[in-house]
Amino acid sequence: MSPNSPSSRPPASAAARRNLLVAIVCASVFGGMVGAAYAAVPLYKAFCQLTGFNGSTRKASAAAGQVIDQTLQVRFDTNIRDLPWTFTAEQTSQTVKIGETGLAYFKVTNNSDKPITGHAVYNVVPEQAGPYFQKLECFCFSDQTIAPRTTVEFPVVYFVDPKYANDLDTRNKGEVTLSYTFYPAVAPKQAQASQEKAASGLGGKATAGL
Repeated sequence: MSPNSPSSRPPASAAARRNLLVAIVCASVFGGMVGAAYAAVPLYKAFCQLTGFNGSTRKASAAAGQVIDQTLQVRFDTNIRDLPWTFTAEQTSQTVKIGETGLAYFKVTNNSDKPITGHAVYNVVPEQAGPYFQKLECFCFSDQTIAPRTTVEFPVVYFVDPKYANDLDTRNKGEVTLSYTFYPAVAPKQAQASQEKAASGLGGKATAGL
């Protein structure tokens, strides 16, 4: 009997079921990969902030407790992505001793006629400084909603861990840059609902019309 004869081929219904099964398996694998990718984003961010990997600074619960006689110049960089805001650092740089608690101020102005919520993403250059640059207080720890035509002042309280001075990758680096980028955090309708909760800053103040 010829292998191409009708009686040698599987029934059409069996072939259709087999194709359907393959399609279901492929769709399930693809869906699982997409879900894993989305889940990986917050996990990766948490890992970076915990370890300082990829230049992420760390959140500290207490000051360093030790100050050494070695200074470090800290520069500040500010950026905006897809927001009608003006974002600036009130100081371009500061010189601090390693282990000393520093205080820097930033200003954000919402130039639009509606409240908008943003979230700041941050990192440190060089990347090797990430594990040692720690913040006690920062507007980047949560979303910030700013009222229309309002300027908000935010403080950042930080220090550089004294271990910075002993690490072969960092001990000869006398300058680090702390960089922030504000991105939209929620959809416009959600921001509208948050108007009554507009940010006054972490220890800062909100001023209309600036």
